[in-house]
Amino acid sequence: MTPTKTSGPTAAPAVLTVSAASYAYPRSGLEVLRDITLDVREGEFVSVVGPSGCGKTTLLSAVAGLLTGYRGAIQFRGEPIERPHPQIGVVFQEDSTFPWRTALRNVEFGLEMRGVARAVRQQRAREMLELVDLADFADYYPGQLSGGMKQRVAIARTLVTEPALLLMDEPFGALDEQTRRLLGEELLRIQQTLGQTVLFITHSIQESIMLSDRIVLMSRAPGRIRDVLTVGFPRPRSPDLIGTFEFSALVARVWSSVRAESDVTRRTSTATLGHGEAGA
Repeated sequence: MTPTKTSGPTAAPAVLTVSAASYAYPRSGLEVLRDITLDVREGEFVSVVGPSGCGKTTLLSAVAGLLTGYRGAIQFRGEPIERPHPQIGVVFQEDSTFPWRTALRNVEFGLEMRGVARAVRQQRAREMLELVDLADFADYYPGQLSGGMKQRVAIARTLVTEPALLLMDEPFGALDEQTRRLLGEELLRIQQTLGQTVLFITHSIQESIMLSDRIVLMSRAPGRIRDVLTVGFPRPRSPDLIGTFEFSALVARVWSSVRAESDVTRRTSTATLGHGEAGA
């Protein structure tokens, strides 16, 4: 199926609604985001792609309730997001596992904080470790696991609380290419199994296409939504999709947009530097 441009599926209700959101750093006044408007619907996987410094992580932090002082509105199921929400889970790029807890006890942590009975939380944690293919490593400590395995523990720890919306900020960015691809395939399987709603930040164009229903293309800073593309490939998706002409065509289309924004940033920086030198 050839990918097409569209505003996205309309059948499912919106889990996340971002309306004309803008943000500037309080002390410097530097504008990071400008008039971001976006819906993420139930069961949808949406990736955000753009040049470095375009505000992708800032947007995710605002949606996670970790950032205040923005203009506009950000709502979860119609309610304003003003602080971290119990139905919104976050997975970051950095290793966030607790080194003193086994994989099982790491995954239990969120349930433990919610007062879930020990037997119940252990059962649910084991089920989640099974889902991420780490059932045999339940009693291992993070120091005994590879980087990819630790990220799977972190994903399981977030998913075990059954978030309605999963936010992922470059979760595979620190991993080697082979591990990154394998974990991408694993995440694709998990998302399809659970029907999980995901907002995913990435620099990898191939990763965004392989995983997503829609791709949000952001401009250089201050970040604006330049375009939204629908990835029209049917699910479930095979790794063989990467080798198809249609996949390559969409990679080229996304890369063209990202490169154009990066080129503008580079020209602007060069002009600014030249102006400064001329006036020195």
